[in-house]
Amino acid sequence: MVIVVKGNRESQQVDELIRWIEARDFTVQVNEGVHKTILGVVGDTSTLDISSISSFPAVEDVKRIQEPYKKANRVMHLEDTVVDVSGVKIGGGHFEVMAGPCSVETKEQVLTIAEYVKKHGGAILRGGAFKPRTSPYAFQGLKDKGLEILLEAKKRTGLPIVTELMSLDNLHLFENVDIIQIGARNMQNFAMLKELGKVKKPILLKRGIANTTEELLLSAEYIMAGGNDNVILCERGIRTFETYTRSTLDISAVPVLKKLTHLPVIVDPSHASGKAELVESLALASIAAGADGLIIETHNNPKCALCDGAQSLNEESFAKVMTKVNKLKEFMKSLK
Repeated sequence: MVIVVKGNRESQQVDELIRWIEARDFTVQVNEGVHKTILGVVGDTSTLDISSISSFPAVEDVKRIQEPYKKANRVMHLEDTVVDVSGVKIGGGHFEVMAGPCSVETKEQVLTIAEYVKKHGGAILRGGAFKPRTSPYAFQGLKDKGLEILLEAKKRTGLPIVTELMSLDNLHLFENVDIIQIGARNMQNFAMLKELGKVKKPILLKRGIANTTEELLLSAEYIMAGGNDNVILCERGIRTFETYTRSTLDISAVPVLKKLTHLPVIVDPSHASGKAELVESLALASIAAGADGLIIETHNNPKCALCDGAQSLNEESFAKVMTKVNKLKEFMKSLK
């Protein structure tokens, strides 16, 4: 339920309304926008009488939210959420690029990539220490040693890091990780999502290959319902009948999500295409569609990569893409 408040949020009349709602065991979320203040009532509001709430002097309007996701709903939070990642802001007009290798292989490899990611304008270093692989015989990552290498790169370059959590058993190792990534395979691992609601750091939530945008938002809702509002959504392609690309980038998901939710939305053109030569086009299309950022795979020697080399940009290609990304980003700002 959403309650639009009249006038000043600080008035005693508003406080009286909040106390009245909370006395009935509901949680009230206060969202102060530029032009309006909204009270979001979380819980089974079917027992709340709209006419009773409307009778309070502080109330301008009352609406029930029909969608099953509440806290992630833009109706509950009109202004875009800005997620702060150790000083790097994403959402609400702030656009950033996360980049790095699919998997951490060696210290030298990661430090080399981190240096040129920073040099060419990347704001966050990505890299997989724990790797989910379809085949049990494929490289599974360096695990805790990989995390140590990423943290060394963070120390050397100052870049925040994002890496994937595959099991709650490893959550204690992620204390110094800046963004915890939840991959497509774990998007509906609800036990994991509930625990991440207790973690006070940003979560990068990737859409599953066969999940709808509503299912993605409901997964975000699990995290937010637990108390963590720092969620970044990621469109990374869905499975269709097309076989030329690894997945099909659902570019329409970007404006759809921007309409439905206040959470930042980024795009992964590398996993969507599976082909390095398509990353640039999909990255630029994502910016034009309104994305708040990109997550791109880059490797200092893609041909020798232990994981996803075919979709990884080398330094030269990454630099070229970043030049165009920055130009289009500035052009899009000029249109607003």
